[in-house]
Amino acid sequence: MFEQLVHINERPYPFSIYTADTLWTDPHIAQQMLRAHLNPNTDSASRRPAFIEASVDWLQARFHIGPGTRLADFGCGPGLYTTRLAQLGAQVTGIEFSENSLRYARETAVTHHLPIDYMHTNYLQFHSDKRFDLITLIYCDFCALSPAQRHTLLGIFRHHLADDGAIVLDVHSLVEYENFEEGVSYGRNQSGSFWTDEDYFSFTNQFKYDAEHVTLDKYTIFTPTRTFEIYNWLQHFDQDSLTAEFTASGLVITNWYANVAGEPFDPQSSTMAVVATKS
Repeated sequence: MFEQLVHINERPYPFSIYTADTLWTDPHIAQQMLRAHLNPNTDSASRRPAFIEASVDWLQARFHIGPGTRLADFGCGPGLYTTRLAQLGAQVTGIEFSENSLRYARETAVTHHLPIDYMHTNYLQFHSDKRFDLITLIYCDFCALSPAQRHTLLGIFRHHLADDGAIVLDVHSLVEYENFEEGVSYGRNQSGSFWTDEDYFSFTNQFKYDAEHVTLDKYTIFTPTRTFEIYNWLQHFDQDSLTAEFTASGLVITNWYANVAGEPFDPQSSTMAVVATKS
């Protein structure tokens, strides 16, 4: 028991353990993730409908989205953006690892008679003969990836981007990093919850890594039948660090915003959004 408690409270090296697959393949957790995506009263998995509508309006105006626009949404989830963008007439491809989310997105596309091309794959392994006028990665997904994974993804973006195409993505800023507090908590849930439908004990550890500007929410879950861990890493950026990663992948950031609704860049904002093109 002592060794288990030591392990629970250990501070791992940034991005040394990757458990994102569990969020999308565990049947119970994947269903809870989908419910969170579709909950209009929280920003815990997707942003609220009003923000999504404002974001799509800005994307349409900024990139003249309409019939003939070739668009790819990486990490499209249950299609909250892809559905709206396809309704503008765009030729939309959605890439998603969660089978639950993709099933919902496909059912929505059928209901609305939208010819969206949904692909069930890890976007770090995405390959297509298509070239896109606009590539989006929304809800700060970029921040959950390790440096090597981010470099891989930017290479995939560049390869699939039309010569005059653009990339739009958002990230957590250093303002968000400074507001993050380290801590540890323990609890028991006897009726099941987000992590499992079993009775369980949980340990939550929150770590900050000042040299890397990385945070970690580490969850250790004990049920009567199993023990598992979830590592939620988040990289935080300033303009210089994000620019360096794009430049190293042959991309250039042309515009900065506070978010993917196109609000003006604000150094005090918890997020930043960028438009990038091939350099």
